[in-house]
Amino acid sequence: MSDSGKKVFLDFKFHDIGATVERGTASVARLGADFLTVHAEPEVLKGAVAGRGGDKRLKILGVTVLTSLTQDSLAESGISMRLEDLVLRRAEFCVRAGADGVVASAREALTIRQRFGDDLLIVTPGVRPAGASADDQARIVTPSDAIRSGADHLVVGRPIVNARDPGTAARAILDEIAAATPPR
Repeated sequence: MSDSGKKVFLDFKFHDIGATVERGTASVARLGADFLTVHAEPEVLKGAVAGRGGDKRLKILGVTVLTSLTQDSLAESGISMRLEDLVLRRAEFCVRAGADGVVASAREALTIRQRFGDDLLIVTPGVRPAGASADDQARIVTPSDAIRSGADHLVVGRPIVNARDPGTAARAILDEIAAATPPR
């Protein structure tokens, strides 16, 4: 897939028993993807890491808590743990399983970065330019806030795809990211 020089991100959010996730991840690795999302639960993560085998190009990313969820959403599902604590617990599961990173809101990215340093990639969805519609996202941030919070990769979909001029929208977001990115 990525032989053309482009990165391939498969946001599959695998969530099944370990053996099924292992087989699915092995198929993804054979296809040549660069990133795969799975739910950040111990058995799921172990299956994904095993399924990747020796293919270190494929980065396994554990989805901590969807950015569409709030504390109230968790409570409705019977989860009483604070959202931020749940994100950190699931990030810990990722580290223990040997996953490469997490998918987490930028609202939790700084805490993840402080606790795990550069041990985990942080992919941040729910990124919206100032004034953009939140759509179905509950925990949104601007591109510059996501970068300042420690995100490595941003997921920006609808603000570009639904823009009157997607090219201009994408360039504005890239300019905002560049302005917020510290020099290396």
